[in-house]
Amino acid sequence: MGNIMGMRRKTPALCAVVSALAAMGLAGALRADLAPASPFMPPNSGAAAAGAAGAAGPIELRGLMPTADGVAYCIYDTAKKKSVWVGLNETGHDFVVRSSDAGSDSVKVDYQGKSLRLTLKAPKVASAGPAGAPPPPGVPGAIAAPGGPNQNPGDEQRRLDAVAQEVRRRRQEREKAAQDAQNGQPAPAPAQPAR
Repeated sequence: MGNIMGMRRKTPALCAVVSALAAMGLAGALRADLAPASPFMPPNSGAAAAGAAGAAGPIELRGLMPTADGVAYCIYDTAKKKSVWVGLNETGHDFVVRSSDAGSDSVKVDYQGKSLRLTLKAPKVASAGPAGAPPPPGVPGAIAAPGGPNQNPGDEQRRLDAVAQEVRRRRQEREKAAQDAQNGQPAPAPAQPAR
């Protein structure tokens, strides 16, 4: 103890590390007082009861794919966070797909001595709508694309002509400024485009 006190005078950082380690030793005893469920999750969310296996169960059906050898099934292990594609009655994994029902996109699987019925997990992707559709009202920053459904072809041609004219005008200004610089004349202030 006397040695640690002598070190305290020499290295304050070492003292902080020793104090932190002592606090961690006490933290293990305090873990029993932690709440069994997260106070940040909505009530009755079932997240606390799901445990390490995940909310949907220990394994999930994530995909179906027709192959030359028959249908392949993507089975996801929620504890290992790993998926594997298997065929019907294929062994060598923690589970075996025994049967399939194409009408309901489900399979019966033997897993740890139990028979489970797995239904294809629904994707969590929402559609943004049709490609040419105008943005919904009230969406901030939404800009209609040129050539949209309400744009007149004549209006579009006039807009393109105005852009081409502005490009020509700016190009001429740059060329004139470059010539003036070669002749030793000061460059005039750039003109603002007419609006």
